[in-house]
Amino acid sequence: MDVNTKALIGAVAGTFAMTSAFAYSRRDWLKDQWLAFISPAIYNFLTGTTREQRALKYLKEHAREGDPDSVLETFDEFCRTQEWAMNAAEEKGDILDEIVRELRPTTCLELGTYCGYSAVRIARQLSPSARLITVEVNPDYAAVAREVVKLAGLQDKIEVINVDSGDVIRELKDKYDVTKLDLVFLDHWKYLYIRDIKLIEEEKLLKKGSVVFADNVIIPGAPGYLEYIRGSKSYKSTFYSVHFEYMDDMKDGVEKSVYIGDE
Repeated sequence: MDVNTKALIGAVAGTFAMTSAFAYSRRDWLKDQWLAFISPAIYNFLTGTTREQRALKYLKEHAREGDPDSVLETFDEFCRTQEWAMNAAEEKGDILDEIVRELRPTTCLELGTYCGYSAVRIARQLSPSARLITVEVNPDYAAVAREVVKLAGLQDKIEVINVDSGDVIRELKDKYDVTKLDLVFLDHWKYLYIRDIKLIEEEKLLKKGSVVFADNVIIPGAPGYLEYIRGSKSYKSTFYSVHFEYMDDMKDGVEKSVYIGDE
C-alpha cells in the first residue's frame, strides 16, 4: 500500500471517527440511523470485515470462554461502546429471562438467531436435558452464531440451523424429533411472524401453556401478527413497552402470548 493510499484511508477513517462522535453526542433519530446502518457500511468497506465478524472478534478478546453471562455482558458492552447490533439487549433480555425462569421449558424454538445473543440468553437457564433449536436464514450470521454459542460453552444445548424458518417448522416432528414446543421466540423478518405462527399451529406444535414471545412488534413493527394473535381466542397476550435495542430514546414493544388452546 503506497503513502497516498495510506493517507487517504487515514483521512477517511479520521472523518468517520469524528462524524461518529458527533452523531453519538446527539440523542436523536439521525444518531440512531448513523449507528445502526450508515456507520457499519462505511466501516465494512474500510476494513473488509462485517459488523458481526468484528463483534465476534471483540467477544473472543474480552469475554470469558465457557461463561454465558460474560459473553452476554461483553456483547452488550460492544453494542454500547463500539457498534450497534440488533440483539434483544438488556431490557428485552430481562423479560425473556423471566419467561424462561417461570416456564422452565424443555424444547424451545427461536426464529432469527442473528449472532446468537438471545440463544445464549435462553439456553444458559435451561435444564441439562432441555434444548433450543434456533433458525437463521443468513449463512454469515449463522456461522458467527455458532462461534458465539461455542464461546459460551452451550453448543450441547443449542442447535443453529441455517434454513428458511418455514421449512424447519414443517420438519420439526420428523427431522428434529420435536413433538411440542414450550417456548417460541419470534425475532426474524417481521412479515414472517404471521406466516410462521400459523405454520406452527397447523403442525400442532403448541400445547396449553406454551409461550410465544415476539420481538420488535412496534419497530420495525408486525401489525398483521399483532392483529392475528390478539384476535385469536387461543392466546392470552400481554404487551410490554420497552426501548429499542441499545437506543434509550426510542420506544419499541414485545408481545408475550400464552397458548390456552382452541376452545
